[in-house]
Amino acid sequence: MSPRAQVPLLLGVRHHGPGSARAVRAALDAARPAAVLVEGPPEGDALIALAADPGMRPPVALLAHAADDPGRAAFWPLADFSPEWVAIRWAQEAGVPVRFIDLPAAHSLAGAGDQDPDGDADEAEGGAVRVDPLAVLAETAGYDDPERWWEDVVEHRGAGGAGESAIGAFEALGEAMGALREAYGDGGHTRDLVREAYMRQRMRAARREFGDAYAVVCGAWHVPALRARTTVAADKALLTGLPKVKVETTWVPWTHRRLARAGGYGAGITSPGWYAHLFAARDRPVERWLTKVAGLLREEDRQVSSAHVIEAVRLADTLAAMRGRPLPGLTETLEAVRAVMCDGSDIPLALIEDRLVVGDVLGEVPDTAPVVPLQRDLTRQQRSLRLKAEAQDRELELDLRKDTDTAKSLLLHRLRLLGIEWGTPTASRGSTGTFRETWRLRWEPELSVRVAEAGVWGTTVLAAATAKAEADAAGAGELGEVTALAERCLLAGLSEALPAVLRALADRAALDTDVARLAKALPALARSLRYGDVRGTDAAALGTVAAGLAERICVALPPACSLGLDAEAAAELRGHVDGVHGAVALLSDAQEGLRERWSAVLRTLAGRDAVPGLIRGRAARLLLDEGRLPAEETARLMGLALSPAASPADAAGWIEGFAGGSSGGGTLLVHDERLLGLIDAWLVGVPERAFTDVLPLLRRTFGAYEPGVKRTLGELVRRGPGGSAAAVATGSAPPGFAPDLDPVRAEAVVDLVRMLLAPAGVDVPA
Repeated sequence: MSPRAQVPLLLGVRHHGPGSARAVRAALDAARPAAVLVEGPPEGDALIALAADPGMRPPVALLAHAADDPGRAAFWPLADFSPEWVAIRWAQEAGVPVRFIDLPAAHSLAGAGDQDPDGDADEAEGGAVRVDPLAVLAETAGYDDPERWWEDVVEHRGAGGAGESAIGAFEALGEAMGALREAYGDGGHTRDLVREAYMRQRMRAARREFGDAYAVVCGAWHVPALRARTTVAADKALLTGLPKVKVETTWVPWTHRRLARAGGYGAGITSPGWYAHLFAARDRPVERWLTKVAGLLREEDRQVSSAHVIEAVRLADTLAAMRGRPLPGLTETLEAVRAVMCDGSDIPLALIEDRLVVGDVLGEVPDTAPVVPLQRDLTRQQRSLRLKAEAQDRELELDLRKDTDTAKSLLLHRLRLLGIEWGTPTASRGSTGTFRETWRLRWEPELSVRVAEAGVWGTTVLAAATAKAEADAAGAGELGEVTALAERCLLAGLSEALPAVLRALADRAALDTDVARLAKALPALARSLRYGDVRGTDAAALGTVAAGLAERICVALPPACSLGLDAEAAAELRGHVDGVHGAVALLSDAQEGLRERWSAVLRTLAGRDAVPGLIRGRAARLLLDEGRLPAEETARLMGLALSPAASPADAAGWIEGFAGGSSGGGTLLVHDERLLGLIDAWLVGVPERAFTDVLPLLRRTFGAYEPGVKRTLGELVRRGPGGSAAAVATGSAPPGFAPDLDPVRAEAVVDLVRMLLAPAGVDVPA
């Protein structure tokens, strides 16, 4: 090593700092140590060699998880611009040993030390305020922003200077951290004391093997503690009796976006894309960055010329000079971009921040990296189906009549059942048929942990999903859980799991007496039968269970709707009535007589006074739409519901159930002025005090109509006596109205009519 450097060479860095990374490389080139020690879990030593594999492309992360509990895991992410990654690659290229020296994951995952791989201050421990060393140094230097101070003194150092200069910078930073630790002690980082004791143990082992000719790359906060003279006995005392678990480690892909979140080495860095650019751009970084920005804006069809780039560079340089900065930082470049290229708008600037400042870069890990068998099977299927894992959102349209698309759908549904949310079903912008599926795909690094967790269920995706479904069926506590599981099994093509699911379904359906839960479960079963038809799955047994469930609902529903329900319970049952009605439509082809039995239930609900108006009105509307209720009978039921003997609240509920906006009730009233007349006549006869109470309900009913429907209804009501809907229905003016229109009285209710028939922004004719 160079005689200029202190031995051993302690290089205190900021994790994911491009300036630190360049300085580490320069210092190592100058010192030429015989070994390199890096902050990280020693369990990763066996995997370090993979860093030199051509298939390894950062950002990546070292993943350690408890062997018997994969959900207990920790990541140590590394990017191209991470000083630790630079140190590892330098050692491999120089042919010298490189090892991790932090507290083993076996201890940290067991709760010892609760390892914070970043080593920066970001939370409180035991109520003590943790010191942020960068914030203290920045404030001492007269800066109010630690990020801006770090950029000025480290990130804008160009290529990091000559080796001797880089080593001197590390020594200066170490001295500054030493002063901070003298003033603040552990600074609230009490857990770091255990980690640093272990690091010193590893350094002693390195000294016995290499003498003092080794280098250590670690968080700058640790440097004073690693340089301090302590006894072996003192360090052993801190490490004695630490809890321990068996761990497994591997490399997994990481993303720039994930680096921008707090936790692990991510440490909440806000601009990984910008840092990657600073590390890669050896000269004129601002000019190159603004050229990238211009290219992105051109891709979005914005008119950006070379002149814009030149002007933005000048403005960024001017802002930096005015603020006393050596070079423009991210703040100055973004302000220049907003002013020159975005016309002062934050909308295109948000795109730049998302795509370039953060970015969607996803790393790659070679096939030779150790993985659980489930991950290997998943990787094989991804390649076979050409489903590439990507960091950015991607929409995938599937046609289930094609074998390849069906296989993709089955894989994604099986993964979701295993808790691996790589894909999320979304509404299709095109066809909504059962043969179409739309997915939004996005691979997050944490999914690697979910795959490891799911590995306990099987070695392949199919076997694991089947075993997981059987276990979920056995452990389900409610009928609804099992019906939802049956639907997911059919979507995922898990034929072998269906017998266990159906047994659980039949058992719980036989024991459940709550009609609301039965009604809630039936639609999922009906959909499952439809999926079975689409995917070629044998779901005959499921149809038998569904038919039995439907029969029980037909018997139990009318009494359940007549038990003095409050408004909330009535609304819930109204929703169940809709769900069962849709399910019966799907089941009726296979179950003879089911539609007739259900229609009889609806007739009972529509004509029973004890049933809440909301449900009576809904039942009448469903019968009318099915052609099972004549128009005359419909008018009779409405007349009874809106008679003076009915309470205003119950009558308003009947109107909502019958003519609710989402069910096309507005169009029905437009084409049947007799029904509109009945509602109109009832409305004008509601007493003032009662009208105030039912107004929110009426507004909810009519406010959901399409604007065109509301305008047409307004025109019909505007006709007045002789031409109004009420007159059409009754043959004369409603009680309380004169034969001719009174303009003064009509004007008094204009605002109220507008409130009922039109939300803000929709014009209703006066």
